Amino acid sequence: MNATLTTGAARERLHTLVVIDVRTPGEYAGGHLPGAHNIPLDDLPRALPDLRAAADRGDLLVVCASGARSQKAGATLASQGIPAASLEGGTAAWASAGGELHHPATTAAPTWAMDRQVRLTAGSVVLLGLLLGVLIHPAFQLIAAGIAAGLVYSALSNSCAMASLLGKLPYNRPARGNLDTTLAALRDG
Repeated sequence: MNATLTTGAARERLHTLVVIDVRTPGEYAGGHLPGAHNIPLDDLPRALPDLRAAADRGDLLVVCASGARSQKAGATLASQGIPAASLEGGTAAWASAGGELHHPATTAAPTWAMDRQVRLTAGSVVLLGLLLGVLIHPAFQLIAAGIAAGLVYSALSNSCAMASLLGKLPYNRPARGNLDTTLAALRDG
């Protein structure tokens, strides 16, 4: 089992922690813990050598939106012998507890948070399935039922396949140079 830190414990130790935010760049841009480095969960394997070196300099705190992805990241790091804690409740809990969120300076158009992208996609597909079911053939309503089943499973398992798929879209992926810059900053401490 991975170690977790409450928002209060993390706030007290923030100046001593190396914070790794494993959300997509769009989510990270929407607000992140002060000093957090954005290394999306899918890019974690590439960052392992730098994370190992960072863990030698200080304690790692892995952060996501709610804690599910950071627990997964923590398990990946632990399997490689890299100790890390996860922020209990993620950035949502941090913000709810009055924690400050930083926003990177960017000229790019803001990307929606992943939960907002999932709600839009799920709602659109359900609406399309219902409309096609009424206008073309009732079997199209199975699309809406499939999305509903996926949402129930997502809630029960605290994972989201739709978010994983949406996270692979180009606007949710860091440019290679951005990840290289993040890893260089992590190396420099």
